[in-house]
Amino acid sequence: MTTPVLTNEQLGTATVLWDLNALYPTADGPEIGEDMARCRELAENLAVEAAGRIAGLEAEAICRAVERLEAIDTLLARLETYAYLHFITQTGNAAASALLQRVEELEAAVGKLTVFFRLEWNRMDGARVLELLAEPPLRRYRHYLEAMRRFAPHQLSDKEEELLQELKPVGRSAWNILFEKLFGQLRFGQRGRTEEEVLSDLYHPDREVRKNGATELTAGLRDNLHLLTQVFNTLAAEKMISDRLRRYPSWDSAINLTNELEDRTVATLVDAVVGRYDIVHRYYRLKKRLLGGGELFDYDRYAPVPGGAEVAIPWEQCRRIVLDAFAGFSPEMAAIASCFFDKRWIHAPVLAGKGGGAFAHPCVPEVHPYILVNYTGNVRDVATVAHELGHGVHQFLAAEQGFYHSDTPLVLAETASVFAELLVFKAQVGLLSPRARLAYICQKLESIFATVFRQVAMNRFEAATHTGRRQQGELSAQQLSSLWLESQRPMFGDTVTLRDDYGLWWAYISHFLSTPGYVYSYAFGELLVLALYARYQAEPEIFVGRYLTLLRSGGNGSPYELLRPFAIDLDDAAFWQGGLDLIDRMLSDAEQEVTFIVNK
Repeated sequence: MTTPVLTNEQLGTATVLWDLNALYPTADGPEIGEDMARCRELAENLAVEAAGRIAGLEAEAICRAVERLEAIDTLLARLETYAYLHFITQTGNAAASALLQRVEELEAAVGKLTVFFRLEWNRMDGARVLELLAEPPLRRYRHYLEAMRRFAPHQLSDKEEELLQELKPVGRSAWNILFEKLFGQLRFGQRGRTEEEVLSDLYHPDREVRKNGATELTAGLRDNLHLLTQVFNTLAAEKMISDRLRRYPSWDSAINLTNELEDRTVATLVDAVVGRYDIVHRYYRLKKRLLGGGELFDYDRYAPVPGGAEVAIPWEQCRRIVLDAFAGFSPEMAAIASCFFDKRWIHAPVLAGKGGGAFAHPCVPEVHPYILVNYTGNVRDVATVAHELGHGVHQFLAAEQGFYHSDTPLVLAETASVFAELLVFKAQVGLLSPRARLAYICQKLESIFATVFRQVAMNRFEAATHTGRRQQGELSAQQLSSLWLESQRPMFGDTVTLRDDYGLWWAYISHFLSTPGYVYSYAFGELLVLALYARYQAEPEIFVGRYLTLLRSGGNGSPYELLRPFAIDLDDAAFWQGGLDLIDRMLSDAEQEVTFIVNK
């Protein structure tokens, strides 16, 4: 049995549509045009008054310049947020696409006008910078300005940086919009289903349904493989050129700097995860037994374990499940999350032309975050809602840091979302019968595997593709598929057979295009959360306050600094191993449930 397919009306999501009025009342009203003109004017005035003068300014004058920059970037972010959220629910709407393009062109123009500050600040003498940052006027911007200096060795000349800013609208963002449009309009199989609908077949208890869904997805990818291969190669080449010009030593140097992590920290994490692929092997040997002992294929990875028969979970029930779990941890957390439901900060139904997946968008500090999900009523979707609400609560709390410091490093941004998922899992698992509990634990393990092991395997794919693109030139679809299978097969060992068809499945993963190198952040967040949850269980009263303080801190510190109150050493392999050991123990719990059921 599986979750019945219900309409948006039956699930109660048909009217769960976000209200973007907090940003702008309409897409075609005068307000957007007025703010676009004002944003450009503010940038022009700042450039006239401050360009070429930063090195000679005192701390108070630099602070005023940063305040003006922050106001410009905040206004620009408001425009960008509205344009993107307006577009993503109607990717086939030409007017919505045109507005997004206009705003992106504005962002490039404003960036060209204001890039002088970053260039001049990064060229200043290090001793002088330290003196300035120690003075009271700049203390509130200290971390932002320190983090900016991390990119100083990779800075180009003024004219080169201005040119790159001007070319932004026709660079990576344009190719990503093309990708979003393609998948927003793409239909799979004879029934013309969306990507989300076809992928949901992989969770069906009937093997033929799973196999058919995999076949339909593969066919759709193959029909568009020439285009998708071109998009991947173009963006890999764009990154190759950018990395070469900026003298980055490795393909992932830029993302590590953005995350404010040392390369050694990421290498320690990746090595620890790859070194425990045996956990995945052990699990799928158990799953093979639970499914009857036959050979498992790629389309069987998420087959439901018997005993976990689902009924569709209406939207209102999902709301209660999530908010009750949050309230058991922190009433404040639940109160913030309830605003998303009550005040129309969520877009939930599955609609033609709507972008797939889910996300939480932080907007700007003056406006609350927004959440997008494609809710179909299964347990996984409830976990997704919890995940995105975790992001939303984090973004809401971090807003008090101001625009620049509310932007959390990607690796810590995933912490709040994964922690929220875990709260819902822990609240629900104890309420189930033994067979249902086994199925639920297995489902959670598979979710963790997707977050930890699969994301690291995808990181290995990215490493191979970027290295291959730089050493061999443009990669064919066949080469990309070979690299995909070579990076995925070690995760499963001999427990799951990955067919050649599965080799095409790199082609629908948008993270590779939008944020190269990003995927290890999920593994970072999951393993960090497991460690934090163990601390919560040991000292719940002390932990809750520290955890909410962490969320409120936003990006006002590096991950190393923000995690210091929890006595965490990110460079210690034993720390990451501790999180992996907790996954191992969850698997042992599943094995014990099987023994209990068999012997009962």
